[in-house]
Amino acid sequence: MRWMALGAACLLAGCVAQSGFAPEGWYDTAQGIVPTEANRVFVCHGFGCHYRSAVTFSRADIRTMRRIVGRPRTAKEERRRLRKLVAWAEKRVAPTAGSADDVGGLDLGNSRKRGQMDCIDEATNTTSYLLVAAQNGILRHHEVASPVARGFFLDGRYPHATAVVSANGEPYAIDSWPMANGELPNVMPLETWFASSAAA
Repeated sequence: MRWMALGAACLLAGCVAQSGFAPEGWYDTAQGIVPTEANRVFVCHGFGCHYRSAVTFSRADIRTMRRIVGRPRTAKEERRRLRKLVAWAEKRVAPTAGSADDVGGLDLGNSRKRGQMDCIDEATNTTSYLLVAAQNGILRHHEVASPVARGFFLDGRYPHATAVVSANGEPYAIDSWPMANGELPNVMPLETWFASSAAA
């Protein structure tokens, strides 16, 4: 009965239903794909990276990325501009991934629907977009880190994942999951993100 109850609980979490989370800080990178070729990403959607749509950012796209980020003088300013970059990238890939109507937050009814994304999809995609920017020398103050996860039911929190960047050894979450497609993601110190108990 205990395992049945746990299984039922797993169905209630947006990011756990297809993702097999483990304790704090763990993230299965095998579920997502980061860029393996210059400027090419595989956009995850359908929850747990069930579907993957290949998108190549053109030279014009890279110029747009460069214009969005510009040449910020501080890491804080660059993080503000990275929010705009991620929002732009989500809109840019939407025609291919079918994600223009992706809703933000907990949306279990959309599992396995093309274009709809849970936090595994969002964390993977955001990381991919940021890696493209980094590989093109657009980031001046940050490095792209691996996505991370928090919560695993036994600690009373829903599992949730986020993309991460680091500036001078200080990690920051760039969490696009709570927002609808093309909206500015949340950016905060990773320590603050880990301390949050918001549902995933």
